[in-house]
Amino acid sequence: MATQTNEVNLQSTITCPECGHAVEETMPTDACQWFYECTSCRTVLKPLEGDCCVYCSYATVPCPPIQEGKSCCA
Repeated sequence: MATQTNEVNLQSTITCPECGHAVEETMPTDACQWFYECTSCRTVLKPLEGDCCVYCSYATVPCPPIQEGKSCCA
């Protein structure tokens, strides 16, 4: 019998579209992150149209609710 592995990955690398700076962050599990300030150029990132949070727009791994197949922030 196969076991199901639906582990949520909380580590994601977010990349600033302005300066290209990338940093690995731990995503929150209790709230959406609508804003993120780049630690290099200080640009404040906001989700792209159609995305629920900055991780879904600019990171390597989507936010925890999306990974679980749920609506983000619902």
